[in-house]
Amino acid sequence: MAGVNTLAKTNTGIKRMPFLKKLHRSWQLYVLLALPVLYIIVFKYYPMYGAQIAFKNFIASKGITGSSWVGFKHFIRFFNSYEFGTLLKNTLVLNFYSLLAGIPFPILLALAINNIQNKWFKKSVQMITYAPHFISVVVMAGIVLVLLDPEKGIVNLLLGVFGFEPIHFMAKPSYFSSVFVWSGIWQNVGFSCIIYLAALSGIDPSQHEAAVIDGASKFKRILHIDIPGIMPVVIILLILNTGHIMDSGFEKVLLLQNQLNLRSSEVIDTYVYKVGLASQAMNYSYSTAINLFKSVVGLAMLIIVNQIAKRAKQESLW
Repeated sequence: MAGVNTLAKTNTGIKRMPFLKKLHRSWQLYVLLALPVLYIIVFKYYPMYGAQIAFKNFIASKGITGSSWVGFKHFIRFFNSYEFGTLLKNTLVLNFYSLLAGIPFPILLALAINNIQNKWFKKSVQMITYAPHFISVVVMAGIVLVLLDPEKGIVNLLLGVFGFEPIHFMAKPSYFSSVFVWSGIWQNVGFSCIIYLAALSGIDPSQHEAAVIDGASKFKRILHIDIPGIMPVVIILLILNTGHIMDSGFEKVLLLQNQLNLRSSEVIDTYVYKVGLASQAMNYSYSTAINLFKSVVGLAMLIIVNQIAKRAKQESLW
């Protein structure tokens, strides 16, 4: 029995001591880990406390705790409002368009870069495609407006060369989603392909060597080795991006928006800004309720798509 007790004590010690030793030996790593954890707590979790004002009639002078509860009043008001259908449609159309159009181009670019043999040309392509990502949203919106200017914009000048009438792109609601999405692809396609290049670099070279010996062409190797090799990454990114299906990129939408294209450019994000901050009668509770609804829909979409991927025997988040 004494031997058993000693063994139990020893086992208990083994369970407790390694973590303390690791903490002591690698304290620098834990300090580095503490910074992002602290950031998440302060800027992601702590603000959730303020989400309760969506269920209150928030008055700034009374504070969050002093304001009275009103239940789902603000949610019902939004669902019954005249703008609800238009806002939801514009938000979903813009985000589904961005999601579907934005998936293939980074993959195609990554596959093309991965198969370029000339190192100088490869680095040049990478630099040229990465560069627009580092342009600020304000500057990017200004570039888009200048390029599409009906009088001096290069796009309309080219249309005039081929005998077409100038098009006021930003004055036509039907063009807004295409201008927003394709300018976004141009800006982010190079940066988005980085993760696919990393996935391609992880594919075992022996697979390509065996395929070459068997006489497979470069296209067939891309089709049967490269694409299946990066497909788990594609699925994971698709699931993550689906969670942002209600996030339209507020800054860019607002900068490209005007009274003429408002019918198709007014999304939930811009409406929340106008109701909660830009309005003379700032309604914090109503705008918070709308934003909370958007977050719940995004979470629901994330869970649904993850479950679909799981049932289809694909990669999933959990």
